[in-house]
Amino acid sequence: MVHILFICLGNICRSPLAEEVFRTLAERGGREKDFEIDSAGLIDYHEGELADERMRRTAARRGYRLTHRSRPVTAADFRRFDYIVAMDAANLRGLARLRPAEAKAEVVLLADYLTRHASSSIPDPYYGTAADFEHVVDLCEDACAELLCRLA
Repeated sequence: MVHILFICLGNICRSPLAEEVFRTLAERGGREKDFEIDSAGLIDYHEGELADERMRRTAARRGYRLTHRSRPVTAADFRRFDYIVAMDAANLRGLARLRPAEAKAEVVLLADYLTRHASSSIPDPYYGTAADFEHVVDLCEDACAELLCRLA
């Protein structure tokens, strides 16, 4: 089993979406038992909250149901997960500061798996428009499909 943790700043927009997109793609491919999938944030400000309502609405229009409750990343996550998947370079820097010496997780950038879109990150839509939320779903679908393919 491969253990994957998706990370964004607050764990209320991008990372819970990526978690659900990856889970859905794995289920559609009959591979749901191959993965443990979770998400977390670099900050605990939204701990216990559902994903942002705008992200839940946008995801629902695409067939995704976001039920994850926000939680902060912990030192134990670096030992538990095989891959920690960051949404942007700021997330990578934050993870580098939190990473314990005995960490086993490989920390990667989700945008590195994009095949149909040119972007160096999965941008935070929180202060954006409805179109920004739609764009994030497009990016997550693209990158998660490739990540799943590479983990075959």
